[in-house]
Amino acid sequence: MRFNLKVIPNASRSELITEENGDLKVKVQTPPEDGRANKAVIQLLAKHFKVSKNRIKIIVGERSRQKIIEVFDLPNENTLNK
Repeated sequence: MRFNLKVIPNASRSELITEENGDLKVKVQTPPEDGRANKAVIQLLAKHFKVSKNRIKIIVGERSRQKIIEVFDLPNENTLNK
């Protein structure tokens, strides 16, 4: 499954937010230096979707706040809306 994601680094707390239009936003406490924010995003998504971190890949936007994420072998496609 692929989806668009907006990342907000240096947030006061890490959280996953589903906006009213259905888009996902991820806030992470880590700064966008040396890929640390991307690692935090992957870790948060892995916990949310209950998959291992190696099942999540940033397809587009490695150095951008707007990303396209792919989750491989997602157990239940409906977990995106939880």
